[in-house]
Amino acid sequence: MPHRTPAAHKPVARVLPLLGVAHLDRGFDYRVSEEQSAEAQPGVRVRIRFNGRLSDAIVLERRSESEFPGELRYLERVLSPYAVYPPRLARLVDSLADRYGGVRSDIIRSAIPPRHAKAEESDLDSTWEELGNAGEPDLSGWSAYEHGESFVDSVLGGNVARAAWQIAPGDDWAGALAALSVKIAISGKGVLLVVPNQKCVAQLEAALREYVSAKQVTVLGNSIGPQARYRRYLSALVGQSRIVVGTRSAAFTPVHNLRLAVIVHDGDDNLVDSLKPYVHAREVLSTRCAQEGCSLILAGHSRTAETQLLVESGWAHDLVASESTIRARRPAIAAVGTYGFSVARDMQGGTTSVAGPAYQAAASALERGKPVLVQVPRKGYAPILACGQCRAPARCRHCNGPLGLGLDPQHPGGQGQASLPTCAWCGRVDSKHRCSECGSPRLRAIVLGAQRTAEELGRAFARTRIVVSGGNKIIDEIDTQPCLVIATPGAEPLLRGGGRYGAALLLDGASLLGRQDLRATEDTLATWAQAATLVEPASQAGRVIVVADEELPVVKDLLAWDMAGAARRELEERREVRFPPAVHMAAVDGADKALDAFLDLVELPVHAEVLGPVPLPAGQQLPGEYDRQRWGPAQRVLIRVPLGPRAELGTALRCANAARSARKEDVPLRIQVDPIHVG
Repeated sequence: MPHRTPAAHKPVARVLPLLGVAHLDRGFDYRVSEEQSAEAQPGVRVRIRFNGRLSDAIVLERRSESEFPGELRYLERVLSPYAVYPPRLARLVDSLADRYGGVRSDIIRSAIPPRHAKAEESDLDSTWEELGNAGEPDLSGWSAYEHGESFVDSVLGGNVARAAWQIAPGDDWAGALAALSVKIAISGKGVLLVVPNQKCVAQLEAALREYVSAKQVTVLGNSIGPQARYRRYLSALVGQSRIVVGTRSAAFTPVHNLRLAVIVHDGDDNLVDSLKPYVHAREVLSTRCAQEGCSLILAGHSRTAETQLLVESGWAHDLVASESTIRARRPAIAAVGTYGFSVARDMQGGTTSVAGPAYQAAASALERGKPVLVQVPRKGYAPILACGQCRAPARCRHCNGPLGLGLDPQHPGGQGQASLPTCAWCGRVDSKHRCSECGSPRLRAIVLGAQRTAEELGRAFARTRIVVSGGNKIIDEIDTQPCLVIATPGAEPLLRGGGRYGAALLLDGASLLGRQDLRATEDTLATWAQAATLVEPASQAGRVIVVADEELPVVKDLLAWDMAGAARRELEERREVRFPPAVHMAAVDGADKALDAFLDLVELPVHAEVLGPVPLPAGQQLPGEYDRQRWGPAQRVLIRVPLGPRAELGTALRCANAARSARKEDVPLRIQVDPIHVG
């Protein structure tokens, strides 16, 4: 190895190895050579030799001397001169690691795209103004909301304003956000817009292009490659990008002079990182708001209990439309039981009946030349089965999983026919199923999929074109022509030219509300609201029919379009049962042996309550390859503490996990703080 000379100024670099190991989540000192000194600055990526292996690391700081008594190794090399881990991002990652009981390198993996050398050769010197010409935005859309104009003035004036924006039915939310974003960018400040999916990214990008050029909008969506993603990250890092739009990982983007952060539909599961420590984009942006002093908008057609908690605490305020505005923009909404719209559920029958208000709403819209949206809870054909006599759910005799019917690809008709009942968990076929309650061998579908619904409605509207959107075939846009659109939640096509549906039929409300999930009611209302807002207003004969009991509180909230009231009730119910966000809660999953050892190590906050262990909720499993025969069935322990400092519980879990890692315990363990699905 060639002789190296230590740097003349601060020859020691404290680095964070990106190893993903809990007890190694700390700084280590390395020597910096004079040749590396100019580039080995805080925030840059370097390569180090750690425990005999080459590993990536990030420089945290430069020091004049080290507290380590032994001989320091030199940095192997500096990977890039760009400080991709600036101080504001470092503070954010530190806070989130304490909040979620996680390892910093795991969060950094989501926050910073992998390096791509070619991207560093791109033009990063041109200013935002040089990338295109910006038109004057129209901010009149905010006038429809109470205090909307004062909120906009506050944001533009540099004051910190935080709002729970309840999007009015049929409102062009993308256009309103685009106008405000461009106005902020023209003033020299930055905007960060985070949405749950690529469909919303495309809507925002199209709205922004009405005012600015394509180069003036930095898009960090799912469709871009690694080189483009890294180049756009660098563009924001050096201050070239002022408007950043993207999905959950975009929440970390180090936008310069951040004036406004926005998160849309914060209850969507897509906004939670699928890898540990399972960070929620809402928490990323709310933490940045507190640390960087920027404004925040939590936008949605409905409202989550977490957002309502922020409103009730005074941290954020309501931004809602007046009652007269809502009445003028919303469609006529009615609830009917299964008698009002019944698609045949008897798998042995094959008949269909479409009658009453639902049929009238659909037929009227088709006669006016408008498409009709039919929302079904599930994709496919008939995924869930129940007893044909007593209606008890059909369960597998081996694992107690739900039985369903798939499609038989060998069927000569080409359309497929229902196969034998098959378990959705273990895959076993149960050709001789009998109900455990009444002994009947008959089965019926309790949740019809999109394909089956399309077949049934095709018989009722024989001359109408059927469009199916969901699963692996999602249609983004369709023409405004008469047709029946069968779509699963989130897959509803938009109408070209900004048109709206003539009617919407929201099927199987009982199935959505009957899920064994803490957020079933909240998610169902969000699903209904996002579909209803695509329908033209009542003044233009727009109608929405929801198949559910009209006496249910959540149905009444939909009929009155009282989304804030629904969130208040949901939060109050969570308080009664002491579930998030009314408390801080952690779900710790693993084998009995691992859970016992972990609970012995952790020093929980005062008033902490440990629940369990119990079996993992249905459909969940530990990540990686879990050896059930070796460790036994996976269990779950819930730990909850009263509301207080957000990092208190997470820090305790983080310290215990580091101690467990130092002991080199290999039994799998998963920690989730305030998981979106408790079970």
